[in-house]
Amino acid sequence: MSLFKYTALDVQGNERTGTIDAVNMDVAIAALQRRGLVISGIDPSKSSSVLGKRFSFFDRVTNADVVMLSRQITTLFEAQVSALRAFRLLAAEARTPALGEKLTAVGNDLQSGSSISAALARHPEAFSAFYVNMVRAGEESGKLDETFAFLADYLDRNYELTQKARNALVYPAFIMLTFIVVMVLMMTLVIPHLADMLSEVGQGVPLYTKIVIGISQFFTRYILLIGILFSVGAVFLYRFSRTARGREVLSRARLETPAIGNIYQKIFLSRIADNLSTMLGSGIQVLRGLEITGSVVGDAVYEKVLADAANDVKGGMPLSEALRKHGEIPGIVVAMVKIGEETGNMGKILETMARFYRREVNNAVDTMVSLIEPLMIVVLALGVAILLASVLLPIYNIASSF
Repeated sequence: MSLFKYTALDVQGNERTGTIDAVNMDVAIAALQRRGLVISGIDPSKSSSVLGKRFSFFDRVTNADVVMLSRQITTLFEAQVSALRAFRLLAAEARTPALGEKLTAVGNDLQSGSSISAALARHPEAFSAFYVNMVRAGEESGKLDETFAFLADYLDRNYELTQKARNALVYPAFIMLTFIVVMVLMMTLVIPHLADMLSEVGQGVPLYTKIVIGISQFFTRYILLIGILFSVGAVFLYRFSRTARGREVLSRARLETPAIGNIYQKIFLSRIADNLSTMLGSGIQVLRGLEITGSVVGDAVYEKVLADAANDVKGGMPLSEALRKHGEIPGIVVAMVKIGEETGNMGKILETMARFYRREVNNAVDTMVSLIEPLMIVVLALGVAILLASVLLPIYNIASSF
């Protein structure tokens, strides 16, 4: 929210001054007018603008915002509310200031004579190329309410699929991070004291205890260097991931990671099939669908595959043959696409494949979760057992010698 200072006249003609919180100036003016005030001047408060800039990084339009917005637009269009009034109403009731600002800007563009798709295209950080082109297809077919309903369902499916895979990795990642932190603390705080005590006593120690002490001494001596190298490596990896080459290398590494790579491959194949089937069903041509899907698939490897396929299709090659050239596309997908080309029912074939891969992802994630928990218990138990044995056995031997 932003703070605005205003000067206005009430119904008796008396001058009133004050401040009001609102998403933007248009909403502030509308709120003041509802109070029966005639505005003579209104400006953003400087303090609020500084605060807004400070937190603007965290204020963004999320996938959940766009899903809810799409469903609200569908309802308003079915109720025969005009596009301009619909976006004005949604801007006033927006969940976040960022969404409210964008919807207000869209409403202003509509009032100036712009189409909905063109107005949405001016905000690519909130509305993807896929979203904009679907809206454009809905405008051309006169089925905007159905288009926004399709978009809400699609975004829901995509979000649910991605979150399921992501959430399956959160728990094991947290456990492993906690284990690593505990091990580092043990190596830098506990083991050095044990090494000093054993050195003073002069008692012989087992080989595994010597190894643990050696690792501990390495950590304590080079902890600062390790921290610097880790920070430099993290910065380098981040900057490398922002380059085209870096995105492709990291994407390929993710796809080739055992177990996890298979899940991600199915997620992207499901997303590709879902995108293409939805766009073909809305009347968008295959070539344009490939270009748009490549820009929103979310993986550099498959983005390149779709770009190459689009170039081949542009040159007159059938889609199935264009996809066959790439090992990242399974043979079953190529065969199904070929059947779709021969029967002229590509949209339905792709929709069937999207459902199939969604089920595959759900099954793969459930299987991985059921296997990863006992595996982690075994790994953590072994790690703790080795550490305890390396600490307690020398102490027991010292105590037994007295």
